[in-house]
Amino acid sequence: MTSQASRAATPFVTIFDETYDQPDCRAYYRMLRQLGYSNHAHAVPIFRAVLAELRRVRGLETPNVLDFASSYGIVTALMKHSVSADAFLERYANAELDAVDASEMQELDRTWLASLPERHPGTRFNGIDVAANAVGYASATGLFEHGFAEDLQVSAPSDRLLTCLEDCDLVVECGSVAHLMPQALDRLLSLAKRRPWLVTSPVRGNERKAAFEVMADHGLVVETLDLPPFPHRRFENQDEQARAIGIARAAGHETDGVETTGSFFAQVYVARPAEEATPPEVWPMPPELGESAK
Repeated sequence: MTSQASRAATPFVTIFDETYDQPDCRAYYRMLRQLGYSNHAHAVPIFRAVLAELRRVRGLETPNVLDFASSYGIVTALMKHSVSADAFLERYANAELDAVDASEMQELDRTWLASLPERHPGTRFNGIDVAANAVGYASATGLFEHGFAEDLQVSAPSDRLLTCLEDCDLVVECGSVAHLMPQALDRLLSLAKRRPWLVTSPVRGNERKAAFEVMADHGLVVETLDLPPFPHRRFENQDEQARAIGIARAAGHETDGVETTGSFFAQVYVARPAEEATPPEVWPMPPELGESAK
């Protein structure tokens, strides 16, 4: 979910607009696979652990999750269903899918997703993104109970989105260039009836101090997990790598052996009310988390 204003202010990564808002998800997911995107593969197992701990701490049977900057809903798909990140993207590499149109692809995805077991039955997932086709596709295939093509960074929410935000328990954001834009984040947290938890995995150097300040202003404690940074995706070119290394170093990150290896790297931040900040080492971590953090 990257507004035009934030793109102009943050020349951080290459923007692949031609794939981000198509009538169906094939071009986007093929682009992710081609460029070696893996943020979701590493971060989503942590997101699932955060959701499980939130449910335990608050005693929630039907938590409401908001997938922020959702695109076509890959984060929700991996949180909601028993499918690996590799298997998910491999599905869209199948050349046989080239023969179907967008409406047929939507129906194929709806049927496929409905056939997968759910990891957190009862959880309600909603999505928000400025890309109307992307968030609409995720809603039509059953990933989102409600999808919103709105930009909270520049305008107040619609009445329908307001109702969703009021009942939000968890916000997840995976690798967005925007990294929970401060104005959007402030609107979101101000409207929630109960302070939601947030878990986000920004590219290193793109962590927004202003976003962390907004979280603190709303009574949330922000922490990183004791896990090494993980690859986000390969650099598109040397200019992108040089820019990313400079920005990461300016933010205080050691880049040798990390961004110098040829990829963006990311790490996870969790924000919760202080009274609910249980130590991560006691969480019931999923088995694949150890692999995802390598």
